[in-house]
Amino acid sequence: MSKQPKYRQVADALRREIVNGAFDSDRRLPSESELSARFDASRNTVRSGLALLVSEGLITSSQGLGYEVRSHEVFELNASRFENLQFPQNGDSYNTDVTNAGRRPHQTFRVEMLPAPAEVAERLKVEQGSKVVLRFCHRYVDDVPWSTQATYYPAWLIEGSPRLADPGDIEEGTTRYLAGRGIEQIGYFDEIATRMPTPEEARLLEVGAGVPVLLWTRTGYAPDRPIRCTITTFRGDLNRMNYEIGDLAGRSENT
Repeated sequence: MSKQPKYRQVADALRREIVNGAFDSDRRLPSESELSARFDASRNTVRSGLALLVSEGLITSSQGLGYEVRSHEVFELNASRFENLQFPQNGDSYNTDVTNAGRRPHQTFRVEMLPAPAEVAERLKVEQGSKVVLRFCHRYVDDVPWSTQATYYPAWLIEGSPRLADPGDIEEGTTRYLAGRGIEQIGYFDEIATRMPTPEEARLLEVGAGVPVLLWTRTGYAPDRPIRCTITTFRGDLNRMNYEIGDLAGRSENT
C-alpha cells in the first residue's frame, strides 16, 4: 500500500496520464465526482490533488468549466543562430525564427532612457546609474505570450546610431543596424538561469502557478568593448533552447 497521502496518489496518477498524452485529443479532465468514484476518494481529496497539478502548471481550472490540461506547444530556439549575421534572415531574428517554424510572431515595444541597473552596468562596463537606452519587447508566438526581452545600450552608442532611441521597431534588427553603422558585434557571452517569476513577469507571460521562467542574458561585444546587454525572460513551460557548437555532421539524418 502506498504511503503517499491519497491526494498525492490522485495527482501522481493524473500527472502520468497527462505526460503520456491521455488528454491530447480532449484536454478536459473528468469531473470531480467522476474522479472521486474512480479513486474511491472524497471530493476534498480529489480537489487537493487537482490543486497540486494546478500549482505545477499542468492544468487550469475555470469556474463552471472544470479542469483542463494546459496547452504545451513548445517553441524551440536555436540560440547559436539567433542574431548571427552569417545565417540568412528576413528581418530581425525573432520574426525570422518564429516565421520559419510555421508560427505567427507578434510583439510590442517600449523604448526609454533610464539609469543603468547594477547588473547591466557591470556587463556594459559603465558606471552604475549612468544613462542607457532600454528597448523592451513583449513577444508572442501565435498570440500566446512567449517572452519579454530587455536590451540595454550604453548612451555613447546613440550619437552614431540614433535609431536605437526610436520608439518603433528596427525592421532589419538592431544587430544588423549597428553593423551597418560600423559597430559590428563580433562575439557574445551567454548566461542562463531559472527561477520563479516575479508578479509582473507572471502577468506579462500569463504563466500559471508553479511555472518557472528561463532567463537568458546575452552580452554582445564589439572588438574593443561591450555594446549591449539583452535579458530575455521566457515562459519555462513553452520554450526550449539549443546551441550548435563544432562539427555536427554526425547529427545528419543521412548518416
